[in-house]
This record gives sequence, structure tokens and C-alpha cells, in this order.
Amino acid sequence: MNINSDHSGGNPAIDVDLRRHVANHLADRRDVIVADTVATFPLSGGSRRLDADYCVRLGNLITRLLCDAVVEGRLDARGAGLSELATIVAEREMSPEQLFTFVHIAMGTAIDELSLDQRAGATTEPWPQVAQIVRRGSFDLLAAWTTRSMHMPLRSAIEDSLTTLHTRPVLDAVLPKECCRAERFEHWLSMMLIDIDDLSGINRAHGYGVGDRILERMGILLRAYFRQHDWVVRYAEDTIAVLLPETTPADALTLADRTRVMVEDRLTFRDYRTDQRAAVTVSVAVTSARALEGEPIDHERFVLEAEAALVRAKGGGRNRVEQVELLPRLIAIEEATERLGTTREGIEQLVADGSLDPIKAGRHVRLERAAVEALARAAGSGASE
Repeated sequence: MNINSDHSGGNPAIDVDLRRHVANHLADRRDVIVADTVATFPLSGGSRRLDADYCVRLGNLITRLLCDAVVEGRLDARGAGLSELATIVAEREMSPEQLFTFVHIAMGTAIDELSLDQRAGATTEPWPQVAQIVRRGSFDLLAAWTTRSMHMPLRSAIEDSLTTLHTRPVLDAVLPKECCRAERFEHWLSMMLIDIDDLSGINRAHGYGVGDRILERMGILLRAYFRQHDWVVRYAEDTIAVLLPETTPADALTLADRTRVMVEDRLTFRDYRTDQRAAVTVSVAVTSARALEGEPIDHERFVLEAEAALVRAKGGGRNRVEQVELLPRLIAIEEATERLGTTREGIEQLVADGSLDPIKAGRHVRLERAAVEALARAAGSGASE
């Protein structure tokens, strides 16, 4: 192994290939490292109890950052990885002591996993340097975190200063988790994108401070309107997102239209130069997705469909609601009986006739949605004749 002296820092410079091997090994063993770390970490400390799902998410990110620190020999305090860490830490008001303890446990677990490696483990010549590089990586991670905390307050990572709503990184962090929860309990998940119509035109016509005042009042209005466990987020410059767990398409559509009407009724303002009142309207996109066990919601597609629906809402004349539903590929037997107006015995007969093919999905047997819909259409057309 090629080890040279690093005269600038007084520490040995580890061969680049060895660093990469260590990082790759840690990445390959990430699930074990995270599981062992979470099992050891005291979940009940700090101002809020830290549930296991949250700690797994934190552990995955810590392991990824540790791998980056091992390869690069440093971490950028202003980089995307540290920004994501700031968001996750602030989400549960995790204390510095908790974070440092978590990283320390993850470091020890990582070293334990590496000790069994045939190329760089505890019985090999480079082992002392390997253990040191992991320790140094954890120190670099905490140093970058400390630097970021000093120069970029935690609150700015999760709270938009103008609207006082959550920031976009918070939505990016919680959306995959809510998608997983929807799959676990087979719930609907809905999201609204609320875009202020022609905010730039309002600024030009009435003064550039007006837009900020509208956004500020919008944040206050929407934060008070939705449930405590809904996620209300400043999604973009003129757009606010509301993530609605356990909300059906019908309920989400009702909420969206009520929100549109409420904004039009309550967010009018008076132009101080002309003393005339001006109305504020919004275009709203609603996306709803149904998750089933074994068929999770694709959170990236979920967001893209919402953005496309918002474009349609604005293109269709503004001050309106556009809705899209994302349905799973499979359908439960009970839902199929309702859709076809039959009984379970009728479904069994259709399977026996070859009209439907049962599909094993986790603990359940389900049917192809497309096949059920085709039979429903055929039955409908036959009845009309």
C-alpha cells in the first residue's frame, strides 16, 4: 500500500484507492450500519422523542456524508448534503449533543463493519490507517456541521422568512416518508399547489412591495386554515404547496376550491395610490395518489403531475382548480366487486373463465386495474344497448 508523508499537515496521506475502497465498503454495508446505529442510539433524549423511522433517515444521510468525507478528505459546510442534514435535524429540533452522539455511534459501527473486510480489515497491514480515516471523516462531518450552524442558523433551513411557512427542502424530506406511510396503511395522499395569479403583474401595477405583503398574508391565512399534521410549504416564489396525508381526491378537491374562494374573498387589497381595491386570485393544482402494499407512490412522479396540473390550471384561464388522480396498477378484490357490480363469487367466476388473472401482491391477491376497467366499460356499453 502506497503511504506517503503529508508535510503540510503532519498526517499520513492515505492512498486514494484505499479511501475509495473504504467508502465503497461503507456504502455496501450501509443498511447494517444504520440498523445497528439506530438500535444503539437513545431515541428518547432531547426536546422531542425521535422515532425509529426518523433515525433511519438520519442514519442513511450520515453514512452517505461519512463516505463523502472519507473519499474527499473534507466536507463543504455549504454543500447540499449539509443543507439536507440541517433540514432533518431542525425538523425534530435535535440537539447538538444528540447529533454528536449519533455520529459517534455511526462511526464506531462503521469501524466494526470495516474490521471484517479482507482487504483492509483488522488483520491487515493498513488497518490502523483505515480506522483513522473513518474517525477523521466523522470529525470532518461534525466540523462542517458546526461551521454551518455558526454561519447559517437552523431556522432558515426549515422556515421561510417572508411567509413563515416551511421551506421547500422540508417538503423534499417529508414527501418520501409520507409516501411510505401511505403505502403501509394503504391510504390516499394528496397535495395542492396554490399559485398566485400574475403576481409579477400585480407588482408592476401596484408597487413592488405589494407582492411581498400578499405572500406574507397568504402564509398566515393558509397556516391557520389547514390541519396541524398537514405540511404547508413555500414551494416556489409565487407558489405554496400543501401536503395532505390521508386525504381522498374528493376531499382534496373540496379543500382546493374552498381555498381558491377564500383567497379571492379575503386577500383583496387597496392600492394606496388610486384608493381602488384589487382582488387576488389563485390557480390550484390537486394531485391525489392511492398506495397499496407493494405498490408505493412514486414521489417524483407525484410532484411532476402536480406541476403539470398547475400549468393546465393557469393555461385554462386562472382562478380555477385542476385535478389529477394517480391510481395503482392493481386493484383490490373488494374494489373490483364494486366497480363491476358483482360479488366475490362473481369475481371468482370471471377468474375461472379467464377474463381476469389474479396477481399475488404481498399478503394480498389483487387484479389488474386495466382488465377490470375494460370489463366495466364493456358491461356499461352492453347495458346501454
